[in-house]
Amino acid sequence: MIPSAEQVENARQMLRAYVSPTRLLRAESVEKRWGGRVVLKMETDLPTHSFKPRGALTALLINAGKYPLTGVVAASTGNHGAAVAYAAKLAGIPATIFLPNKPNSVKRDKILGLGADVVECASSSALGPIESATTFARERGYYLLDDATDPLVTAGTATIAAELMDDMPQLDAIFVPMGDTALIRGVAAEAKRRRPAIKIIGVQAEQAPAYVRSWQQGKVIVTATCTTIADGLATLNPSDANVQEIRELVDEVRLVSEQEMLDAIRLLLVDEHVVAEPAGAAATAAFFQDTSGYAGCTVALLVTGANISGDVLRRAVGGPLDAGALF
Repeated sequence: MIPSAEQVENARQMLRAYVSPTRLLRAESVEKRWGGRVVLKMETDLPTHSFKPRGALTALLINAGKYPLTGVVAASTGNHGAAVAYAAKLAGIPATIFLPNKPNSVKRDKILGLGADVVECASSSALGPIESATTFARERGYYLLDDATDPLVTAGTATIAAELMDDMPQLDAIFVPMGDTALIRGVAAEAKRRRPAIKIIGVQAEQAPAYVRSWQQGKVIVTATCTTIADGLATLNPSDANVQEIRELVDEVRLVSEQEMLDAIRLLLVDEHVVAEPAGAAATAAFFQDTSGYAGCTVALLVTGANISGDVLRRAVGGPLDAGALF
């Protein structure tokens, strides 16, 4: 499912009608403390305030152009669901989004506001939403837009790297959050196509480490739980195909703690005036675990989402910043 150069360019051309390239911000306070050059790729600029519309728009609109769609259904912890709802609204088709039990209320309300139907799974199982969405798609004849397996989603996420490399062709490293891995597979494929020597660093939450453990061991590792404040990184059951792809494309993986993500949220907000949810701040948190391998390098940190709940934001801002953990 690694996207071709032609697929990425087709996705870029299509997306230009709906979204603008996202900004690159110099992380000046980070640079002063570290000494290198660091940029933030602001995926929060996109509609629904996350990177997810790139994949959802690409997959849904390309498919809608090929044949009539009765409707679309997706399983999500929130951001993918909002992106699918946004794309479905543009396409003029109904959307149903299956969410986990007790989802992020900010993300749930965004999905509802975009006109999609929301079903919260009664089961606490992490697999409940995708199992329910799959059954619903089969029964209703809806298009199941699964961002973990749909190759057009990866073509959409690859456009992030295309924009980055257009602006910074000598970029040395990109830190990328890893949820279902559609983001990192797309970014890594396009970045390495343009600059084979570039380093791709994948980031997961310590409390949801399935893909990191799978990358490390070279096979699917299913973890018992994936309870983390970073709902966008909460994966439990990796796909074997996705594991093999990240083994080919990703150079290094890191796990970040809940506190490290909270510290990174506060740092981005206070020092850079950037709002990020936990998954959106994970790349920044991971970078500051160990910068020694990137002295003199130019590094991009993806800020992938800004849909943070009030409770988590208060925890990040209200608590003491563990500067020693970051610097």
